[in-house]
Amino acid sequence: MTFLDRSHSVAGPGFSRWLVPPAALCIHLCIGQAYAFSVFNKPLAQLLCSAAQACPPATEKAISTTPGDWSITDVGWIFSLAIVFLGLSAAVFGRWVESAGPRKAMFAAACLFCGGLIVSGLGVMAHNLPLIFLGYGVIGGCGLGIGYISPVSTLIKWFPDRPGLATGTAIMGFGGGALIGAPLAVGLMKYYSSPTSNGVAPTMITMAVIYFVYMIVGALLVRLPADGWRPAGWTPPTAEVAAARMMTTRNVVVGDAVKTPQFWLLWAVLFLNVSAGIGVLGQASLMIQEVLGVSVAAAAGFVGLLSLFNMGGRIFWASTSDTIGRKQTYMIFFALGAVLYALTPSLGHWHAIVLFVLAYGIILSMYGGGFATIPAYLRDMFGTVQVGAIHGVLLTAWSAAGVAGPLILNKLRDYELANGVAKADAYSMTMYIMAGLLVIGFICNWLVRPVADRHYMPTTPTVGGELIA
Repeated sequence: MTFLDRSHSVAGPGFSRWLVPPAALCIHLCIGQAYAFSVFNKPLAQLLCSAAQACPPATEKAISTTPGDWSITDVGWIFSLAIVFLGLSAAVFGRWVESAGPRKAMFAAACLFCGGLIVSGLGVMAHNLPLIFLGYGVIGGCGLGIGYISPVSTLIKWFPDRPGLATGTAIMGFGGGALIGAPLAVGLMKYYSSPTSNGVAPTMITMAVIYFVYMIVGALLVRLPADGWRPAGWTPPTAEVAAARMMTTRNVVVGDAVKTPQFWLLWAVLFLNVSAGIGVLGQASLMIQEVLGVSVAAAAGFVGLLSLFNMGGRIFWASTSDTIGRKQTYMIFFALGAVLYALTPSLGHWHAIVLFVLAYGIILSMYGGGFATIPAYLRDMFGTVQVGAIHGVLLTAWSAAGVAGPLILNKLRDYELANGVAKADAYSMTMYIMAGLLVIGFICNWLVRPVADRHYMPTTPTVGGELIA
């Protein structure tokens, strides 16, 4: 197992840094299956009635009236729990990921995420919902968190000239994981289905094996740059450029970073950007059906299109931030996003389908771009020594937003409907509130300033950009 140690994963002469993004993609495309977990919701709520071949039509709160079956609300907590533990595990294990190195962290992520899928499969066999919570939500969620941050610091060290492009490429994989995970799960459930089973349990176990293989490939490919390595022909930005973009050449350790106002401003920036987007992403199909009256098939196409914008925005906006700067990129996110959210109720009333879809596509591209740009923003503010650990702590904002965003949208929609508002208008107030959240985010981002000198660590305890002790 010493092969997994940090010291055994340092690149030798001639190693191409362009092999590192594919290694990161092997991890992120697999753990990105979390975005496709909803394909299991209906089958999980029909485990008993499917065996009896008497499943009634789906409703918003429950699918089956068969005694002992679970409701959609019950199984919906599986994904929410996984996102909560994603943020918590990234925060708790971020420092270990930095010290252990990317190879050991990726291996641990593969064991946890795929082990969680197997435990969930056993929970399905036993019809034990708490066991599924433990498997996918807790164990798998920890694998999500460790896997999500495991390549970030390494990519930033390999691409000091293009950190946004590098992290955006990897994190794009997480956004695109559903494009692989959803059809794979649906196909496997169809293959394993029988008169007495809808195939969920063997599907989860099979996916665990497939994903484990690909995640191990990523762990084998990844390498760390040697001490003092830098890209051929690259020179660090001038002092003027670095100052204009708030790009430090010094380092802050995670314990000191969380004591700075900059960290908490960026926490709020990520929280507000994610809260505004994740609720819409979770209710996109229902929303466009109720606002514009489109068919279920058209709504499914809308969701797929939003996923493409979400994925493409991660690479586009993160790459753009390398040119215009991270703070300026987030200014665009919040200013443009607030305008688009405020316009969407009117676009719905006008039945301007193309503009409505385009507005939400741009919004979701900036939602994804926010995830991909934040690691480079942290690198600019706090340096490279413990950027992965700092990123891990910051991801608790994602956990909080994963609860807050859907809660705001769902509760406001229910309140509006309870007070006699038509379904087509039930989202208007929510969109205005989302616009207000983005205005607050704009202010938080505008307040970000360079870190005070007292928070930086001395330069002597590092070699080749790595912390010695």
